[in-house]
Amino acid sequence: MKVDEFDFDLPRERIADRPARPRDASRLLVVRPGGLEDRAMGDLPRLLAPGDLLVLNDTKVIPARLRGSRGRASIEVTLTEPLGGGSWRALAKPARKLRAGDRIEFASRFVAEVVARGEAGFVTLSFGLAEDRLFAELDRHGTMPLPPYIRRADGADAADRVDYQTVYAARPGAVAAPTAGLHFTPELLAALAARGIGTVTVTLHVGAGTFLPVTAAETSAHVMHAERGEISEAAAARVNAARKSGGRVVAVGTTALRLLETAVRDGSVIAPFAGSTDLFILPGYRFKAVDLLLTNFHLPRSTLFMLVCAFAGIARMKSAYAHALAAGYRFYSYGDASLLEPAEAA
Repeated sequence: MKVDEFDFDLPRERIADRPARPRDASRLLVVRPGGLEDRAMGDLPRLLAPGDLLVLNDTKVIPARLRGSRGRASIEVTLTEPLGGGSWRALAKPARKLRAGDRIEFASRFVAEVVARGEAGFVTLSFGLAEDRLFAELDRHGTMPLPPYIRRADGADAADRVDYQTVYAARPGAVAAPTAGLHFTPELLAALAARGIGTVTVTLHVGAGTFLPVTAAETSAHVMHAERGEISEAAAARVNAARKSGGRVVAVGTTALRLLETAVRDGSVIAPFAGSTDLFILPGYRFKAVDLLLTNFHLPRSTLFMLVCAFAGIARMKSAYAHALAAGYRFYSYGDASLLEPAEAA
């Protein structure tokens, strides 16, 4: 397919730089085959039914952006992907100042060695630390890796430490937030539970490439970055039981959806899973594991906009996005949300 089919105009003022406060005060566009409905996130319990099951991604964003120095040169590094053995792929600015063997100092006794320099500003760094120790150093010295479309003169601030993290985040490893989950509050989760709507957690450590526009002209030329995920035996059993009893499986975010679709076996049965997924979902894909999708408004020409078009139909999603723009919805990570019903029964 042509990537141009997934393009649309988005004014800069529609991009949210701060989240709604409280989180569940954000707007919610319900997209059904029969039309569109303007609601609020606080309405979610009434939009779902007892027996439905929300699948939440409990990954925790690590403060993956670091400022350091190589001699007198200042270097900014954003970790993007673990490579094992204490090494990470990272985006460095300015990368031209770095060579293999260089050492970047971020703090006393917190340094990284440049193992190799790649293309487009990427480098491979070795920290020589176990993962838990590295995460502890990042907590002390790093900042949240906000997407470039969120404007901050000096980068992420103290508020972003809380705002760019779901309230149920538990397992460190993501370098971008599972943004659909940012709308939930303890009060909203309690209201869902009181209505008999269940929740279960899975884990997909979101990579920085998830939200980027596709630069290829054809979707077939785009290569998806693999992301690490896990569905426990207990979580798989919960999803399967909900489906068997007639409840709907509601993926909270494209990350949860992609993980569930990766783990589906024998028609629509979810199997326990631990590994990586590079599933690229395009129109024509037959969804097997998910009945509803709660998701934010995505970048034009992105794999995420392609995914929602696959789920709800290209024409319907373009119409929904045009409505959202005209009605003043806020876009991207700190923006509003949509609740999508599929174009046809899975």
